[in-house]
Amino acid sequence: MGIFLTSGFPDPSVTNLLLNAVDQGGADFIELGMPHSDPLAEGLPIQHSSTCALQAGVTMQNTLEAVTAFRKHSDTPLLLMGYINPILRFGMEEFCKQAASAGADGLIIPDLPPQESSPLREQAQKNGLNMVFLVAPNTPTERMEEIDRMSDGFVYCVSITGLTGTGITGRMDMITTYLKHARQIITKNPLLVGFGIQTQEDAHRLSKHTDGFIVGSAVVKEIEHLWARPNLSLTERGRLLARFVRSLK
Repeated sequence: MGIFLTSGFPDPSVTNLLLNAVDQGGADFIELGMPHSDPLAEGLPIQHSSTCALQAGVTMQNTLEAVTAFRKHSDTPLLLMGYINPILRFGMEEFCKQAASAGADGLIIPDLPPQESSPLREQAQKNGLNMVFLVAPNTPTERMEEIDRMSDGFVYCVSITGLTGTGITGRMDMITTYLKHARQIITKNPLLVGFGIQTQEDAHRLSKHTDGFIVGSAVVKEIEHLWARPNLSLTERGRLLARFVRSLK
């Protein structure tokens, strides 16, 4: 089970608290979102979380510092997920060096086409970072094979041709057919499914044909819900988030 969080949401001061809560909730790995003004693959919950983080002044350096702080007390794999523009602005070589030094294990960059990824892949490999690429229901078989060859760690199987947080109700038969096909093609790497998973039942049904699942929007919405309850202490919010993550598993 992979869990996604946006760095700096709902407040930059609690990113490490949330990382710890997700870790305690039993996440097998964590995706830490690097806030960006144009998160093209994201639905409203994660778009909103990214906007809030940017408005609070969160930078790439803050995100890398959060990774460093988390790595001091946990060896749970952590991948940085985001978009190519902030990395280009930071500098690919310097970004990969600092990400690896902070303790990140890999990168997921949804808007970076695999065939144009060589410069970043070279820097990632040089610094021991895995590169995870994505497949979707409209990905041709030959391209799936290519993505499997190019990916390290796992292949991210997008459940639908849509945005994160999009519901999967009524689409299960179509998604199942697609996942069965992807499972036959992708053999080098584990196959993990994400997008649209809201509940433990969703996770169970989708991951029957994969090696695991990833939840993002539902976690971000739960965080927003917890922070909308002013009567809760930070400790209680962390405990309740850990319980929510555990319920997905």
